[in-house]
Amino acid sequence: GRRDYVADQGGVEVKTFMMLQGSEDWHRAKRGIPSASNFDRILTNKTGKLSAQADDYIAELVSEMLSPFLPERAESYTSNAMRFGQENEAEARRYYQMERDLDVQQIGGCMTDDGRLWCSPDGLVSDDGGLELKAPLPKTHAKYLLKEGSLLDDYRQQVHGALIVTGRAWWDLMSFSMGMPPVLIRVTPNGDTDALKVALDRFCDLYAAALAKVRAA
Repeated sequence: GRRDYVADQGGVEVKTFMMLQGSEDWHRAKRGIPSASNFDRILTNKTGKLSAQADDYIAELVSEMLSPFLPERAESYTSNAMRFGQENEAEARRYYQMERDLDVQQIGGCMTDDGRLWCSPDGLVSDDGGLELKAPLPKTHAKYLLKEGSLLDDYRQQVHGALIVTGRAWWDLMSFSMGMPPVLIRVTPNGDTDALKVALDRFCDLYAAALAKVRAA
């Protein structure tokens, strides 16, 4: 089922979607909208400037918005790593709920009220938090254990993007693999969030101009 509602979260108007992630309704709701899972294609960690991939991402979003077909990634293809993650995500969520003793609400996604940005959280936590779960292959999880900070390095823009879209006060990022200790990081808004906000505003303006150009043609 699907239920949409708008909530005022810390001064940010957020539209929340309750359909199943990965469903056709989910793909239709988010089509053509920059999504937090792709924000690393907009802003690079190292330079703090628009990524070289930004132009390709704009072209992809324009095609999503104007094409009558669902995007190619809506097909059933999944890699071995993706299948592994999907199979272990439920176990990771159960562990998180027991470890933090917090309720996790599963949703389809969140969109800013102006329709410019989207994220698909692995859960909204209590009234002011969110959750991003990673259930990687064991060797990848071992890297996160051995190299402090590498988990956040890999998903920095996605997590700070979720904070921007939802206006929530914190976001927990967790990597989980059976038989090894989890890696759990709480992220709160900081200078990285501010830098990403600036980049997203610039990117959305460029995207709007590109979309108008294609429509005019």
